[in-house]
Amino acid sequence: MKRIPDISLASYSFHGLHAAGMIDVFHYLNIAKFRYRVNHADIWSGFIPVTEEAFIAKIRQTLDENEMALANLCVDGAHVWEDDADERAKNAKRAADFIRIGEALGAKTIRIDTGGREAAWTEQQFDVIVRQYREWAHRAGEMGYRIGTENHWGATQRPGNVVKLAKAVDHPSFGVLFHFGNVQDMDVEAGNEMLVPYAMHTHIAAVVAENCGPLMGKLLDAGYEGAFSCEHHTGRNEYEQVEWQLGAIRRNVALLMDERGTT
Repeated sequence: MKRIPDISLASYSFHGLHAAGMIDVFHYLNIAKFRYRVNHADIWSGFIPVTEEAFIAKIRQTLDENEMALANLCVDGAHVWEDDADERAKNAKRAADFIRIGEALGAKTIRIDTGGREAAWTEQQFDVIVRQYREWAHRAGEMGYRIGTENHWGATQRPGNVVKLAKAVDHPSFGVLFHFGNVQDMDVEAGNEMLVPYAMHTHIAAVVAENCGPLMGKLLDAGYEGAFSCEHHTGRNEYEQVEWQLGAIRRNVALLMDERGTT
């Protein structure tokens, strides 16, 4: 029987409620499991306000009690490149802390951004970024997970840059958190095609949720083994909006599996 893809729910989908102090990581894990019936978490670092081992252990306990896997840990504020050396050092410390957190939580993938807000990296920026991801990917390979960037801001919105980076890092444990449709300066479909071979995880926004089936199919044809993750962005009516968006993703998975003869 062909594998039915895993579905995950990004905690960022509730960033509006989180900013209002109305949800935390434990509430998120419980509603993901018991309200939305999702078995794969996708935790944004904004939901992890402290890095102390005791707090992380509580998150791991909740994951285990809920029988949930951590499909992805998304880390903000730890991107590799900043023009200021002190800022780069601060980001590197945060990245190291969250890599340890991801490992403690059993994350299958970890996303840390490249940095670089322009349309392309300079030679200096690129060299620093490549060296860092090689180091991280080597560690990830030894620990059994994948690590990489996401095509969602700065230079990574141009698929050519992402492909160039992946080829330069040249490590099987490096991957891309594929943010569906987030392509600039070229045809979206062509840009998506370029990113498919490097995908380690996905984020599927509301604007593409209804029609994401064909791209899901291309990923599966390419051997993709990650989850299809619902990520909502508006910050408004999040419980209801996530219900609809997750339903649209599930519908596309069901139609895709039916089309392929998988039950």
